[in-house]
Amino acid sequence: MASENLELVRSICSEWERGDYRTTEWQHPDIEFVIADGPEAGSWRGAAGIAEGWGAFLGAWDEFHTEVDEYRELDGDRVLILARFGGRGKASGLAVDTLGSDAAGVFHIRGGKVTKLVMYFDRRNAFDDVGAA
Repeated sequence: MASENLELVRSICSEWERGDYRTTEWQHPDIEFVIADGPEAGSWRGAAGIAEGWGAFLGAWDEFHTEVDEYRELDGDRVLILARFGGRGKASGLAVDTLGSDAAGVFHIRGGKVTKLVMYFDRRNAFDDVGAA
């Protein structure tokens, strides 16, 4: 039976896979959002911060999609997703089928809310950070 944390992450990613990145009720008010590597690495805090960081990234795309390949519960507080990103660049118009084809995300969860979300465009970096293979 899947844990509540795993089910929460699945519900978030299900929306992302449908192209809906607007839902925020899963976020802790003081959430830390980190893009650990890739084209726009940085760190932001709070709902306004995640809107700024993720919004700026998504704003570079006419279309952007996420496809989760695997969910892994790391411990009682963290869930790792292995995913693929793709889309069509707004400025270039180029389709990128597998931007960060080996992408990942780590959701830190406490009290039913995501307190920290770290996105990786190279899942090897995620594996290094969480000590997974």
